Amino acid sequence: MRIVLPVIAALALAACGSETSGTLEGEDGERMDYSVDENSGETNATITTEDGTATMQTGPNVRARLPLGFKVYPGATVLSATNIDSDGEKGSLVMMETNATPDEIIAYYKAEAEAAGIDIKMDMTTGESRALAGEGASGASFSVNAGEQGSATSVQLMVSEGSGN
Repeated sequence: MRIVLPVIAALALAACGSETSGTLEGEDGERMDYSVDENSGETNATITTEDGTATMQTGPNVRARLPLGFKVYPGATVLSATNIDSDGEKGSLVMMETNATPDEIIAYYKAEAEAAGIDIKMDMTTGESRALAGEGASGASFSVNAGEQGSATSVQLMVSEGSGN
């Protein structure tokens, strides 16, 4: 997703301000129109760069639109979800918390990745944390990180399907 980094950078800039809506313009012609719902904390944005246009929806009450058949881990509490659509590419970043172990999380998402035709390219263990990542046809990708945080496991899942360009 070519516009993901500018999207995230622009969102960070918007989050620093106190405005609930507006337009930000970058030095290279990037433009972001955004609005923040004061009650729910949901942010919606449209980002336009020379590479195209992306729309983003993020917040603690946003429902994750995971592509490729991926699902939120059963029984997990979603802390935040971000959905991005960009010129034929779709992706979602989900932050979750669960009582499952990092090994259980990784086993679950490894099976989901394989069912989606994703080839596992990285499987790593560091201390009490696990990470798994892979790529599939036409620009599809996924990564999951799971680590123990006190009595719970913190999970970050990112899945995208590309246009294959």
